[in-house]
Amino acid sequence: MIEMMGVGKRYGNTVALQPTDLTIPAGRITALIGPSGCGKSTLLRLLMGLLEPTSGTVRFDGTPVNAQTAQELRRRMGYVIQDGGLFPHLTAGENVLFMAKHLRKPADASQQRLSELCLLTRFPAEGLSRYPIELSGGQRQRVGLMRALMLQPEVLLLDEPLGALDPLVRAGLQTDLKRIFAELKQTVVLVTHDMGEAGFLGDTIVLLSEGAVVQKGTLEDLRDRPAAPFVTEFLSAQRSLVQL
Repeated sequence: MIEMMGVGKRYGNTVALQPTDLTIPAGRITALIGPSGCGKSTLLRLLMGLLEPTSGTVRFDGTPVNAQTAQELRRRMGYVIQDGGLFPHLTAGENVLFMAKHLRKPADASQQRLSELCLLTRFPAEGLSRYPIELSGGQRQRVGLMRALMLQPEVLLLDEPLGALDPLVRAGLQTDLKRIFAELKQTVVLVTHDMGEAGFLGDTIVLLSEGAVVQKGTLEDLRDRPAAPFVTEFLSAQRSLVQL
């Protein structure tokens, strides 16, 4: 689905991402994890074409992601950020329908899709008329997810979408996300700082440190066959792993 070949990003003398090769397979969930400043969000934005690489090439379904193609390719992607990233002056329903209206999709089909997404994400239909400030954190995140899924994207990119939620709400949304991704057979790239979340949702975990991939594999690979001392140190610091 997505390939990175020697992709790196620098800001002057500062290296945000060292030259990296990475493949994101279709229909699977890839979790990017690591400490703050390790390059995981930079990597995600490079995949979307929100950043231009200093070196290397990103390909989406065989097409290079660059200044000429990025806008069109992003219409085939869904993007969710922390707290949903909703427009505060629009209702929940208007937020979900925003891009469909912008692209002049048929209104009847868009309303039908909105109803389907409410069922899929377990968002109450009566909440569609509320503004983001009137919604709980979990509800805002569901609206952000519905907006990202509205145009039936080929890949879903999530940048720490559950980081601001309290543990009980977060655990419920994690369970719902796992169900939704399985039901849709969705290709997903998830940025998280929580190894428990990465292990629960991800088919493959990519652990980064200082702008480089340290190890890629399953949670069991990282836990039982660490590629470097940093892997064991990072896992040991993740207290949530005792629950796995």
